[in-house]
Amino acid sequence: MAGSPLQMVSSAQQARMPAAPSSGRRSAHPAALFAFARTFPLRYLPAPWPPKEDEAGAGRSTKAGVAAVRPARGVRRPLLHRLRMRALSWETLQIVVVLVMVVIVFFGFIRETLPADIVALSAVAVLLLVGILESDDVLAVFSNSAPITIACMLVLSAALERTGVIELMGDALSRVKWRSPLIAVAAMATLVALISAFMNNTPVVVILTPVMISVSHSLGVAPSKLLIPLSFASIFGGTCTLIGTSTNLLVDGVSQAHGLPGFGMFEITVPGLVMAVIGIAYLVFFGPWLLPERKTIAETMPDLSRRQFLGEALVPHGSALIGKTLSEAGLTKKRGLHVIDLIRHGTSFDPEHGEPILKAGDRLIFRTNAADIVGLRQEGSISFAADENPVLEPIRSRNVQVMEGIVSPRSHFVGQRVADLNLRRLYGAYILAIHRQNEVLHGAFDEVRLAFGDTLLLEGPPEGLRRLFDTHELVNLSQPQARPFRRDKAPIAVAALAALMVLASLEVLPIAALALIGATAVVLFGCLDVDEAYEAIQWHLLMLIFGMLAVGRAMETTGAAELIVDEMTSLVAGLGPMAVLSILYLITSILTAVMSNNATAILFTPIALGLAEDLAVDPRPFVVAVMFAASASFATPIGYQTNTFVYTAGGYRFIDFVKIGLPLSVILWLTATFVIPLYWPLS
Repeated sequence: MAGSPLQMVSSAQQARMPAAPSSGRRSAHPAALFAFARTFPLRYLPAPWPPKEDEAGAGRSTKAGVAAVRPARGVRRPLLHRLRMRALSWETLQIVVVLVMVVIVFFGFIRETLPADIVALSAVAVLLLVGILESDDVLAVFSNSAPITIACMLVLSAALERTGVIELMGDALSRVKWRSPLIAVAAMATLVALISAFMNNTPVVVILTPVMISVSHSLGVAPSKLLIPLSFASIFGGTCTLIGTSTNLLVDGVSQAHGLPGFGMFEITVPGLVMAVIGIAYLVFFGPWLLPERKTIAETMPDLSRRQFLGEALVPHGSALIGKTLSEAGLTKKRGLHVIDLIRHGTSFDPEHGEPILKAGDRLIFRTNAADIVGLRQEGSISFAADENPVLEPIRSRNVQVMEGIVSPRSHFVGQRVADLNLRRLYGAYILAIHRQNEVLHGAFDEVRLAFGDTLLLEGPPEGLRRLFDTHELVNLSQPQARPFRRDKAPIAVAALAALMVLASLEVLPIAALALIGATAVVLFGCLDVDEAYEAIQWHLLMLIFGMLAVGRAMETTGAAELIVDEMTSLVAGLGPMAVLSILYLITSILTAVMSNNATAILFTPIALGLAEDLAVDPRPFVVAVMFAASASFATPIGYQTNTFVYTAGGYRFIDFVKIGLPLSVILWLTATFVIPLYWPLS
């Protein structure tokens, strides 16, 4: 591919590399700090293959050295031999350090001990500290257009959400009298895929999850039959347009930074639609047999029917209960009246953590039903104000509801302890159970720090729960929530998105510029206020992207990326471009199932470009393979945010995603292998 953009960029990159270990900024690192590089264990490896040194490659830079020792096609050389061929210098050590950091980042994403963005930024900090990256390298990643485009598209998606556009479509789904679950799944998946093709997937799934739970109840099936198809359909739709998902925009931005012309708005639509149709057909015809019947968290709680009232009573002066513990006073579960909170001078004393001595003026919050409280009164265990000698003075008794809520993506509850939320004081709500990653936690939750996707079983008065859900910190899973919308601004939000798509397809302006104009317009015209616009931007996602872009830059400047490309080329030597594309899709799909799809896209886009260059074929189909594969996260609930959300909402187990997602991943892998080359010939 003489004169191709990739070759020109590659040459430019090589020109920026130091000509010898003794020159250039990379070699100027303090020798004392890395003196051990000369005794690095690689020096004790067997001699390079072939034994005779290529004199022409002596003293060359890292990239030049790779090119000099690159074996003929069909010849296999081990990776360690490739490293041994390089001069035992700081350049060699850089590659090893970068590869080690990539492995550490990979396992950091899997373990989830720290947030993904912190893991990526920590890797950047280490690379800066040891001198592999310089400040200019890190600042250069902020010039990539993809992150700003993603941020603006998040604002546009929030405008569509806030003006009620998605809600209107959800209402249409809920009002239809579906004849069968198959028809409901087909209609829902088609609608969701259509919406997700033009906006962020996550708010679509968040808003429609309660709707689909309601639909499941009307059909007489478990919500677990509909929620995985909801998440998967949003992923299908995201692969149909350039703006459908942040992954597409990110791959496009990285490939443009390497000299490849940008993708058009609808350039990937035809193959994306083929894969979406096959995916929806799979869910419709095989979903009923592969999707499980799972109970929600509310259904797993015993004896909810007996929990009908919250009572609040005051211990008056002169009460016979003063000086007694709750057990001594007979106020225990065994007696039918469960004290769940004791408030003294504004301070809460959780009875689960010990039995305080009752004092005059204590307020007791108890849970019971009418039958139990009548029985206790007849026994003489407690008395109320109407009795001759009241032991407890009643304050109020309220009807309560039991409802489910799930922590939303932008909730301020994320990372906070339950005790710090003050749900009891603010809303009169009490947590009965917490569901997290197939684990139902009961008992005392004060020290539990909430995370995105946690499902809470809440009990409290209807008005208190309504106020709690109105904060939008939790998504109401028990019933679709009527929220205030700026419906009169909906045409503006729709017009802004439509104008972006049309102008981008006509290439009037770059998509980043159009996205910025659209995001500004929806704020100026009142679809969102300024605070809502900033809250719509997922800053942790942008930090993850910037961090991985910096790690990717380190891989390129050190020659680690080209080394990986050479290794992969030698592994697939003798195979045709179609087989290489298929293997690239498969590897990318496997990794995106266990780590961030955006991080996977950033790491594999340069590799895809390098493989295409080595094979002397059009790089575009290889880049599209990374686009599709990085979003093809079906086999696990952790690879994609929408999967994580429905994981807890539907009461799923991890194996449920494997059973339905793994065959789907294989089907779409084979589909992509044949469809992508048909649309972009491998020549």
